[in-house]
Amino acid sequence: MRPSFFRRSLAWIVALALVGALAVAVWPSSDLLGHHDDPVGAMAVGELEGRPVAVSAGSGYDDTTLRVWDLTTGDPIGEPIVAHPVGVVTLALGEVAGRPVAVTGGYDDAVRIWDLTTRELVGEPIRLSNTDRVDAVAVGEVNGRAVVVAAGGWGDATHKLPVRVWDLATHKPFGEPMVGHTDLVLTVALGEVNGRAVAITGSVDGTTRIWDLATRKQMGDPMVSGTGVGDVALGRVDGRQVAISSDDDNMRVWDLTTHQLIGVPIPTGLTYGVRTVVVGEVNGRPVVLAGGGYDEDGGGAVQVWDLSTHEPLGGRMRYTNWVGDVAIGHVDGRVVAVTGDGDGDVRMRDLSGHTQ
Repeated sequence: MRPSFFRRSLAWIVALALVGALAVAVWPSSDLLGHHDDPVGAMAVGELEGRPVAVSAGSGYDDTTLRVWDLTTGDPIGEPIVAHPVGVVTLALGEVAGRPVAVTGGYDDAVRIWDLTTRELVGEPIRLSNTDRVDAVAVGEVNGRAVVVAAGGWGDATHKLPVRVWDLATHKPFGEPMVGHTDLVLTVALGEVNGRAVAITGSVDGTTRIWDLATRKQMGDPMVSGTGVGDVALGRVDGRQVAISSDDDNMRVWDLTTHQLIGVPIPTGLTYGVRTVVVGEVNGRPVVLAGGGYDEDGGGAVQVWDLSTHEPLGGRMRYTNWVGDVAIGHVDGRVVAVTGDGDGDVRMRDLSGHTQ
């Protein structure tokens, strides 16, 4: 994140007349925070020493680094971390013994844990053993213990491609793997359903599944999309806990108690596929951001959707290349989206700026 966010003027680019009201939603143009030498495949937003930060990951052979950006000043923090010998596929943030860490998965069959303060590797890498690539990591807590949940691809299908859980502090396996998917698991999200810690997984087999993290058992029937699930995110709508899954160019909203689809699939217009979905709140409204492949104008895009109405908010945020990942954070009371794209750019956009 090079020049300061506050030293750049905001250019307003889209307005949308809201149905049944005179309110107009507008999204400011993005601010370039920094650049990787390869496409950015993963983003996360968190806090470091009291400052809101974003962490981006290079996904190629020339740039396999993690870079940390101060979201208040727009400046990089410290030197890049060379995270894997080849590209970083997936990234999550957490804590180990009160210290902020980044958990990464790469093309080297390894999950690595990095101390974001010292920039040092914490312990030895965790190996999935049945895979050549770690496709998904997520960090959470089970019975007071911090855990990392990971899944990989290109593996031995005779093991039914299990999702594995490790103790984040000791790096030791936490119980047995979670077995059920019949094809590659591409995404994992952690949360709670009815007070129980759960993992939500999405797979090329066209299903989204809920797992009890304490028992590692599947909860209820799979939620079937019919086509491969590329990403999942968790949220709450009208008092219901929901999962949002992406498949091809659609999003689906699932009730996590009944496992039923809410409404109909939401067409995103991202005709080359939705690569990422993330849930947040903007001006008191639950929203989901979908980002991904080339739209009809030949570039990448991010679109904001109202989770209650399934209607788009504002126009698409456009990019010159595909959007690899999106994260939502807060800076000085504003809601921001931080994106990484196929050009290697890391950008921030203020989502709070809608006027009436």
